[in-house]
Amino acid sequence: MQVMNTQQAINYNRIAEAIDFIKANFKEQPSLELIAQHVNLSPFHFQRLFTDWAGVSPKQFIAYLSLTYAKSILKEKEHTLFDVAVDTGLSGSGRLHDLFVKLEGMSPGEYKNGGEGLRINYHFSENLFGRLLIASTGKGICYMAFIEDEEAALRELKDNFPNATYVQEPDEHQQNALKIFSRGVQPLKQIKVHLKGTDFQLKVWESLLKIPMGVLSSYGSIAGAVGNPKASRAVGSAIGDNPVAFIIPCHRVIQAAGTYGQYRWGSTRKSAMIGWEAAAVSR
Repeated sequence: MQVMNTQQAINYNRIAEAIDFIKANFKEQPSLELIAQHVNLSPFHFQRLFTDWAGVSPKQFIAYLSLTYAKSILKEKEHTLFDVAVDTGLSGSGRLHDLFVKLEGMSPGEYKNGGEGLRINYHFSENLFGRLLIASTGKGICYMAFIEDEEAALRELKDNFPNATYVQEPDEHQQNALKIFSRGVQPLKQIKVHLKGTDFQLKVWESLLKIPMGVLSSYGSIAGAVGNPKASRAVGSAIGDNPVAFIIPCHRVIQAAGTYGQYRWGSTRKSAMIGWEAAAVSR
């Protein structure tokens, strides 16, 4: 069991105090200098310490809190986008728009509309790793997950865009994507995906797509690949939020010690996938 030394304990308490301060004051969009002063550190030292512990900068942390709060208000239809921006502590709807596009992959209007006007095709399928739900828009695959309960899985899909039109039928995007489970190492027609995520999440998912079949990587390696080698925890969170199982191969990321670690759709399934891919490339 690893025990914190005195300095680690002091640093932990400072970060915890800073996080509490940010949570209580994010509507004022506090400056780096103000937060650092609150925990008796220089801005430079605090920025480095906070990023090391949290995996994101203080500015990014405030942005995530602001986004979460704005999303909760947008669900109340009587609020205008300007009202939400002001209540969140932003100077206007333009900054709110920039925040949403950067962190959520869509405009606040699109989020507020809940996918209104968007058609999503979906169907349930069976493959060698179990039953899954796959869904697509006209642009490509937007969701694919291994499931145990069809109703619960469909609810999770619909939570992303509650006002979209859902049609239970397979389409060309889905049929092409499902060939990935029977291809061995033979090339496939390009699989198109339509993803909603933050800039950081999209960078992580793009990095996962570069891991060759039969090769494993670590959270630290992915963090380095996206230009933030100290953000292993943030990388782990982005990997856990992967909306498209197997196609975006988060199962190829393991712990630095060599253990497979956790997997959103089950550690046993992750082991089976790694083994299947290793066998396919060794033929």
